[in-house]
This record gives sequence, C-alpha cells and structure tokens, in this order.
Amino acid sequence: MAPVTLRGYLLCVFAAFGGILFGYDSGYISGVLAMNAFKQQFGNPSTAADAYNGRLYQTWEKSLIVSILSAGTFFGALFAGSLADWIGRRATIISGCGVFSVGIVLQVASSTVSLLVAGRLIAGIGVGFVSAVIILYMSEVAPKSVRGAIVSGYQFCITIGLLIAAVVDNSTMNRMGSDSYRIPIAIQFAWALILGIGLFFLPESPRWFVKRGRLEDAAKSLSILRSQPADSGFIKDELAELEANFQLESKNMQSGWLSCFVGGWSSPNSNLRRVMLGMALQMMQQWTGVNFVFYYGTTFFKTVGLKNAFVISMITTAVNVGSTPLSFWTVEKFGRRMLLIYGAVGMLICEFVIAIVGTVDEGSKAASMCLIVFTCFYIFFFASTWGPAAWVVIGEIFPLPIRAKGVALSTASNWLWNFVIGFTTPYMIDEQYGNLKTKVFFVWGATCTACVVFAYFLVPETKGLSLEQVDNMLKETSPRRSSKWLPHSTFAGHGETSSLESTDKAGVRARYEENISQPESKV
Repeated sequence: MAPVTLRGYLLCVFAAFGGILFGYDSGYISGVLAMNAFKQQFGNPSTAADAYNGRLYQTWEKSLIVSILSAGTFFGALFAGSLADWIGRRATIISGCGVFSVGIVLQVASSTVSLLVAGRLIAGIGVGFVSAVIILYMSEVAPKSVRGAIVSGYQFCITIGLLIAAVVDNSTMNRMGSDSYRIPIAIQFAWALILGIGLFFLPESPRWFVKRGRLEDAAKSLSILRSQPADSGFIKDELAELEANFQLESKNMQSGWLSCFVGGWSSPNSNLRRVMLGMALQMMQQWTGVNFVFYYGTTFFKTVGLKNAFVISMITTAVNVGSTPLSFWTVEKFGRRMLLIYGAVGMLICEFVIAIVGTVDEGSKAASMCLIVFTCFYIFFFASTWGPAAWVVIGEIFPLPIRAKGVALSTASNWLWNFVIGFTTPYMIDEQYGNLKTKVFFVWGATCTACVVFAYFLVPETKGLSLEQVDNMLKETSPRRSSKWLPHSTFAGHGETSSLESTDKAGVRARYEENISQPESKV
C-alpha cells in the first residue's frame, strides 16, 4: 500500500466539506422557528403562550416545515444511486449542489409556508444527492489505513454546520425584519459554492473508472490521490487489486437495483443482508433521538421552562463539534463495532437519567440543570460514536457492482426515519397533543437500548481492511467474531484460494500496462 502523504490525505478529506452543507441546513431551522419575525410572517392568529403579537404557526405547519427537507433527501438519495453509476461520483455531488441552490432561492424568496416548504423540499433533493454520494466517494478514494478517520470527517463537518447555524441564528434572532430569518437561509449559498467548485479540482473515484473499464483514467486518479507516479509499483498493485476484485464480483452479480436484494438472510455476505444492515444501521442512528435536540431543541428548551434557549442550543452544538474529532482516533484504534456498542450504552444511560429526574422533580432547578448537563453528555456519546461510525460502516460493506446503490439505499433510510422523527416529534411534545416534556427521553432511551442489541449481534468489524477484503471477511465469519478475522489472500494474488485462481495478478497488470501505453484506445 502506498504511504499516506499529507497532500493525498487532504485531497481525500476535502469532500467531507459536504457535511457542512448538510449540517447547516438541518440546524438553522430550529432557531428560525423560534424567531419572532418568523412567527409574525408565517404564523396564523393564535392564543398560545409562545405566540408573538398573537401570531404563531400551527403544529402541523411546524412539523411539515422541518420534516419536508428529509422527504426531499430521501428521494434525492435514491436517485443519486443510479446517477452516481452513470455520470460518476464527483459529477453527481456537483449536480446536487446546483439543485440545492435552487431550493435556497425559493426559501429566501418565500413569504408563505407553501413556498418555504417547496424550497426546503427541493433543497432536500440536493442534500440527498450530496449526502449519499459523499460517503461513497470518500470511502472509495481513501487509503484503508485512514479511511475511518476520513469518513468520520464528514460527521465532523456536519457538527460544524450545526454550530455555525446556531451562531448565525443567535446573531440575527433579535432583528424584527425578514432579514432575521432570510440571512440564515441565504448563507447556505456559500457552502454549495465551495463544495461544488472545489470538487472540479478533485479526481473522480478510481473504483468508478475501474467499473467503467477505464483503467488508464483509474491509474491517473490513483496517482493523484496517493501522490505517486502512475507507473509506480504502489499504483500498479492497487489498480490490479481493484480490477481483479471487480472481475470476480461482476461474474457473480449485476449492478442493477434488483441485485441489491439477491441472496438469503442466512448468508452473511448476501447483498440482501448487506443492504438491510446498511438501512437498519442508518435507521437506528436516527432513533438515537439526537436530531430531536438539533431540530427542536430551541423550542423544546423554552417549553420546559429554560431561559436562554438559544444559548443552550449553541452549547449543545459546540459539544457536538468538540466531541466528534475524538472519533478520528477511536474509530481506527477500537474499531467501528466497539464504538457503536458502547456509544449506545452511554446514550441510553443519559437519556433515562434525564427522563427520570425530569418526571420526578418536574420544573425544578435541579431538573433543568440535569437536562442541560446530561443532554451534553448524551450528545458527546453520539458525536464520538454513532454519528461518524454509522456513516463509516455503510461506505465499507457493499461490493463495487452495487456500492453506489447500497449506500444510496442506506442514506435514503437515514432520511426516511429523519422525516418520520421530524414529523412526529412535535405531536409528542406540544402541549395540546402528547405534552411529554422530558418524558420524551424515555422513548429515546428505549430506542438506544435497541441500538446496543442491534450493534452487538449484527454489525461486523471492518477496521483496517480494504473494501475488497471486507467482502472476504463477510463471507467467512459472523459479526460477533469479525474483529478477530485477518486477511489471508488477495484478489490479485497467484491463486492463494481456489475462488481466486482465475484472477491472475500478472495478467491484470499486463492489461493495465497495455492500456497505459495506448492512451488513444477506448477501453
């Protein structure tokens, strides 16, 4: 394997900037909903305590405004799965930035709930493109020794986006003109421009080139990413491995959507089982409940009687940002599986403490302090474990022929459950409906308990393996024993295992060198 250079590392990690776009768009809405100018413009006559000048949006409108983004991202992520295989990973992300920008224009121009919702729906489609393919792109271009840390950088950028959103909301909340909420919305243009323009200068995924039979372009891409000459032994060996693995996989499966669901549940490496694992993993990440804090934290803290709700929201997002970088080291040191298990244990303890204290001593200063402190601990456990690790795993478990579609389905699952939680939560906590207050944390505590069971029995350990070696590991061991599995052959080897005898390394390298020497030919 080629040594990891600083330049190569930075090239791979730039794509993580897409997380800022995702995080900011998810985070700004919490503060905007609490702004008096927003209530005045988008609200209806109301006698609620939280109304401003007798105007406030209805519960269903708040629910729709927040959750419609996730509905858009769900469909955007699914469509991106096919688009990424057709036009490439990089071009799909750039296209997503363009669609996202159209949604921003509609939101900035909106003065009614209907146009605001339409803008968030279209922006969500763009976010779906970006969120699904960024993980795919980063997983395919990163060296295996730092892949977990690089993909974790995506979650770190999400937290930065959330923090920037909280700071901007806090800075404009006291303005009484429409600029109080239009400024936070319009700032998103900057994130789309930086990501879209920056990606023009990055290479396409070498694995996509291999899948398209463009070995010369794959070699050039690897050369840039690894900071090595295209004719170096490092590049030739890595390309031979990618090509041989793809040859083997393509003999056994097609790359269509139906191929994602072949194989039985009893086979640990079947496509069906991998897809269900990825979709369930993203579902469970949402059911940790953390987006409840980031979507509704500002209004929720006001509901339970806390003052300075905007400041508290900034504190929670700051904890989120400060905790995530810990995962850069732990995800490679302790592995993905360990982080998911113990992270869920930490979260469920915090959530049950909040729920119990808030129920027993409701409205007291002690209950308020408990809510703030243990919410911060809860976010710490999420940000350093489930936040990044869930994204890392879904980028690693799929074979190349269906990788784009498998990651798309997993990401779509994230957004589907994001939508469900975003839509239903107001009905759980609003006074005229469920009015659960801090009792809502009993729900999140129970779902995090399910996360522990899920991670222990179903999530394999993929630390330190190439994407091609993950395939072998899933074939040969169970999730609970996967951390002890060691690679014992290569796809481009000289027949170390009978299943690989037909993939001769010398033959693959010869084909590569032949293509390199004839650049005018079309592979």
